[in-house]
Amino acid sequence: MSATLLVVRPRAQALAWVDELTALGVAARALPLIEILPAPEPAEVDAVFAQVEASRAAPVLVFVSPNAVLGFFAAAASALAWPAHAWAAATGPGTVAALRECGVPAQRIVAPASGAGQFDSEALWSAISGWPWAARPVWIVRGNGGRDWLGRQLRDAGADVRVVQSYARAAPVLDDGERALLAQALAEPVRWIWMFSSSEAIDHLQSLAPDARWDAARALASHPRIAQRATALGFGAVTIVSPSATAAAAAVADMRPA
Repeated sequence: MSATLLVVRPRAQALAWVDELTALGVAARALPLIEILPAPEPAEVDAVFAQVEASRAAPVLVFVSPNAVLGFFAAAASALAWPAHAWAAATGPGTVAALRECGVPAQRIVAPASGAGQFDSEALWSAISGWPWAARPVWIVRGNGGRDWLGRQLRDAGADVRVVQSYARAAPVLDDGERALLAQALAEPVRWIWMFSSSEAIDHLQSLAPDARWDAARALASHPRIAQRATALGFGAVTIVSPSATAAAAAVADMRPA
């Protein structure tokens, strides 16, 4: 029996992934386990963009995810054009793509190499750790919460680091169809493969199904930390994959039918 891949990213991104996976011949459904909300203080985001424009240094905005990018540009009413002296740092290819869609020139974006083993703060720091950071203004653009590992590295290197919240993450509000899909996945775990790109999504899944058994369930995870969280919840098999639809499709093809 072939399995269907459950994409649990925020709704808009999950639907886009389903379209891409379907084009690759993979049966996929969207089951969003994270809700994305606008920036709680959009005026603060807009003020950051004005500060970047006015800076005489070579400011750096570090975007930790595509949602950070989209939330930032949605809130920054003055963001008509990317300042020529500013850098946009991205943790991975999805974030780079979002920056390009929002009009940031490719030559002003820095990110881990496309062939990097993983895409996260550590990989980005490897790419930029040699930059001159003393007193350099840096804004880390992110949602509510999250790790501060990269911020600590930048502060230790002498950068003037600030944090701006460009969006908020929340527990999902499933519609009737999504609740029915979750029920199917819980009733017949061998028919489904979960695709996790966030430990928070796994936390929300546990809250939605606190009594579920996961030993017969399989998952793909886009980072070792996420794989550890899925394993801790009890998933019987977890495979780490690069965060791309192509990689996910290849991993599904390699899995034995349940």
